[in-house]
Amino acid sequence: MSLGPSDRLQLIKEIGRRLTVEEWPLIDVTLRQFDLSTSGEWGGTKDAYVIRMIEGGTDDVLTSLAGHLGFTLERRPDRLEPTFWRKGYFRLFVSHLAEFREEAASLQEQLTGCGVSAFVAHKDIAPSAEWQNEIEAALATADCLVALLRPGFHASKWTDQEVGYAMGRSLPVFSVRLGEDPYGFIGRFQAFQGSKKDAATLATEVFEVLVKHKQTSRRMTEALVLRMEESDSFAQAKSNIGRLEQAIYWHPSFNERLKTARETNSQIQGSWGVSDRIKRLIASRPDGGV
Repeated sequence: MSLGPSDRLQLIKEIGRRLTVEEWPLIDVTLRQFDLSTSGEWGGTKDAYVIRMIEGGTDDVLTSLAGHLGFTLERRPDRLEPTFWRKGYFRLFVSHLAEFREEAASLQEQLTGCGVSAFVAHKDIAPSAEWQNEIEAALATADCLVALLRPGFHASKWTDQEVGYAMGRSLPVFSVRLGEDPYGFIGRFQAFQGSKKDAATLATEVFEVLVKHKQTSRRMTEALVLRMEESDSFAQAKSNIGRLEQAIYWHPSFNERLKTARETNSQIQGSWGVSDRIKRLIASRPDGGV
C-alpha cells in the first residue's frame, strides 16, 4: 500500500496517540517487533519519542503497527488507486505538451529500469476513459512531477494546471529545459538541461536527483529495494545494485529483505560480484550487522 504524505502523517499521529498509553519498556518492545528503531535513553514525552522512532518507517510497517493498535486508515475511493502505476515503484507524473508525447514516452520507458513508474497521459489513458478524471487520479497519487518545458508549455492550460495541482499537494516539481525556461514558482526547483540529450541520459539524471532529494529519497529507495528483489536477469541485478548503492535514505528492514533476495534469487546469485556488493551494502547501513 503506497501512502501519500497526509496518510503517513495521520498514521504517525494515531500510532503516537495510541502507543503512549503503554509503559516505556513495552513501547520499545512493540517498536522492535515491527523492525522500528528504539533508543536506549528515555526522556521527554512518550508521544515525542514514539514519533521520532517511527517517522522513518516504511508505509507497510506503519500500516501494520497502526492495525496492531486497532487503527485502520480509511481507504480512498478506487479511482484514486489507478492501475497504470507499477506496483511498488516510485510514481512520477510527466507533464508534457500533446505534440511531444513520443518524447515523454521514451523518457517513461527509460525510467522504468530505475524503479520509476512514469505517467504519460497520451500513452497511459485508455481511449474510453474520462480524460480529466484519469489525469486527476494520476496527479492525486503521484510522488513527484517533472515538467518537459517545450515552447508553449506555460501557455497551455492543461500543463500549467497540472503543475499547479502538484504544487498544491506540496509535491516536488522538477523541470527539463527543452526550449522554454522554468517560470514562476517552479523556477525555485531543480531544473535539468534537456536539449541534445537522449532519453537514457535524461532518465539517469532524473533518477540521481530523485534518489537523493529529501522529499523523494524514501519512496525512491523503497522502489529500488523492490526492484532488487525482483531482478529477473544477471544484467538487471547488476544495474539494480548500482542504483541501490546511490541511496541516501535507509531503513533497517531493507537489510533483511536484501539478505533474503541474496539467498533466494538465482539471478542475483549468478550475477558476478552482485552478491558481495549486497553484503557490503548491508554492512555499511544502519543495523547492517544484525
